[in-house]
Amino acid sequence: MNGRAPRSVPAATRTAVLWVPDWPVVAGLAEAGLDAHVPAAVLGAPSGGGTRAGRSVVATSAVARTAGVRRGMRRRQAQETCPDLVLLEVDDARDARTFEPVALAAETVVAGLEIARPGLLLLPADGATRYHGSERALAERLVTAVADAGHECQVGVADGLLAAVLAAREDAVVPPGGSAARLAGRPVADLVHAVCDPGVVTAVREAVGLWGRLGLHTLGDLAALPAPSVTARFGDLGTWAHRLARGQDERPPARRRIDADLAVATDLDPPADRVDVAAFAARRLAEELHTLLVAHGLACARLRITARTASGELERLWRTDAATGGLDAGRITDRVRWQLEGWLTDAALRRTGTGVSPHVEPVVHLALAAEDVAPAGTHQPSLWGPDAGGDTRARQALDRVQGLLGGDGVLAVRLQGGRDARSRVRLAPYGEEDVLARDPDLPWPGALPSPAPAVVLPDPSPAVVVAADGRAVVVDARLALSGAPDRVRWGEGERAVVGWAGPWPLAERWWTPDPVRRVHLQVVLDDGRGLLLAQVGGVWQVEALYD
Repeated sequence: MNGRAPRSVPAATRTAVLWVPDWPVVAGLAEAGLDAHVPAAVLGAPSGGGTRAGRSVVATSAVARTAGVRRGMRRRQAQETCPDLVLLEVDDARDARTFEPVALAAETVVAGLEIARPGLLLLPADGATRYHGSERALAERLVTAVADAGHECQVGVADGLLAAVLAAREDAVVPPGGSAARLAGRPVADLVHAVCDPGVVTAVREAVGLWGRLGLHTLGDLAALPAPSVTARFGDLGTWAHRLARGQDERPPARRRIDADLAVATDLDPPADRVDVAAFAARRLAEELHTLLVAHGLACARLRITARTASGELERLWRTDAATGGLDAGRITDRVRWQLEGWLTDAALRRTGTGVSPHVEPVVHLALAAEDVAPAGTHQPSLWGPDAGGDTRARQALDRVQGLLGGDGVLAVRLQGGRDARSRVRLAPYGEEDVLARDPDLPWPGALPSPAPAVVLPDPSPAVVVAADGRAVVVDARLALSGAPDRVRWGEGERAVVGWAGPWPLAERWWTPDPVRRVHLQVVLDDGRGLLLAQVGGVWQVEALYD
């Protein structure tokens, strides 16, 4: 396998890419009111039970990089490298909301832009180049417009998406037909820069690792392979990477027109005067659009978001990663919510001239459209079982209830890490992505053994456990029972114990002024019920029930 550049195939169009370096850091510093020249880094979201100390850096400022801070560093290592480092939290909604003024500034120069991700804009260069005289003049106009909006950016122009993204990182213009040769010597890992959805980054990196083990180290190596062989071996992701490596667009230019039923819309009555209210309507639309895409076996490469207010219509186009299955309903909802926050917050700022107004201009109409669709496999519902339509109807009913009661009106149960039944249960608003504070897959020494209880009581209920001689059963400091449990008095009755297990001690947060100390006991009653008992301060209580 060699790194020779393949012959250029005239299937790519001229694409301009506007890139604001280190956008998550720029957005975080701006929202925090900090100077742009301080060393700063953004910490990634915790994975499961990860602590803040164990999280790693996902973006850094140029000043922090000069001091030696690099992406992937652990928080403590980054702070040791640069003691003055300012740590910012990752926030996709913040990044998208604060990026809207940059998109508006670029739109004064080029119409029809797409947001690949906050910090990266894709713009059609052919028509704009003819209007402004040259591609270099177009790049200068874009840089000036964004600078007037208060940000620094870099612009690149090339054939195809990947070549244009890499050109923007070098602030360069690649001559027509020269993208394939320019890409040939670049490492295959550069494909990650063309990913629009952060959730796809892991899949691309795994594919890059596989290609490296197979001897495909450069984009030229990948581009030299026959396209049918790449598709047969690596599927849609391989086809996407192969086309980009050859300096082409993601798919051939002969695109399908969207069908009329691949667009959904709703009138908001009463009008939504808060972002969260509009976002709930957007979530229902996202579910409908995703259902249509699945029914047609399609994924969309572009998502068009349209909102109408009393003063006019707002519209924005977001680029997605159709090669890896496109967006699910949750990720569609995220993009709509981010865009609404960007529009309405920007409108409030311009109207008040000070801070963000808590009341925004009401949204009266909201629409979503899937554009540039491509086959994404098919989905065949089951003839019976949970996929026979019942779960869909249940979600629709929950959405209607949540629309009436608000976001916290419908809560879903999620299991998280913990040692007792109560700490393992977390209630979160239905439909929202919730980062678990404790990873359930981590080991939890001292945790109750399986199976888990079926029902956890909202409040523990007092109980009395007695032995055969009628004396109360207690657990001493050596975790010894004063007698075998014979009966349990709970509620208004008393039942005989036919089986029991335990006790299991639990001592958590012993270093705090209010440590958690209790002893658990499992008992099976003569009526078939199972109880999880806990002794706290010498008093028994029923915490949960087993089936």
